[in-house]
Amino acid sequence: MTTVADKLARKSSHKTTAKQVRLRLVYIDFWSAVKLSFLAAVAIAIVTVVAFFLMFLVVQTTGLISTVDEFFQSLSDGGVSLTNFIGLPQVMAFASIVAILNLVVVTVMGAVIAAIYNLAVKITGGLLVGFTSN
Repeated sequence: MTTVADKLARKSSHKTTAKQVRLRLVYIDFWSAVKLSFLAAVAIAIVTVVAFFLMFLVVQTTGLISTVDEFFQSLSDGGVSLTNFIGLPQVMAFASIVAILNLVVVTVMGAVIAAIYNLAVKITGGLLVGFTSN
């Protein structure tokens, strides 16, 4: 008489052979690449805006802006104040401009890379990728 534990032990000792499949990547859908690169660019844009905000808070909290402002006022006899040019609205506007430009550039680069890969496949035959199942 065999128990359930004996049956499970026999099953676990029996190894199945892993199946291997080799596939060749011969085409990247252009619109899928554009959508994926746009999604990645949105994530990068959000990180950029948050990073600018946090860096501004750190620089303002440490007093670096006021120290540099005093230095510029001593050079210009009090005529130029750096705090007029560097404030939270100005920093966030600059961060937004950088994020929008980055969004456009990353999206276009994703499209260009997909197009170049699709052209290169015609010459090289594609990328050979191997898969295995456990």
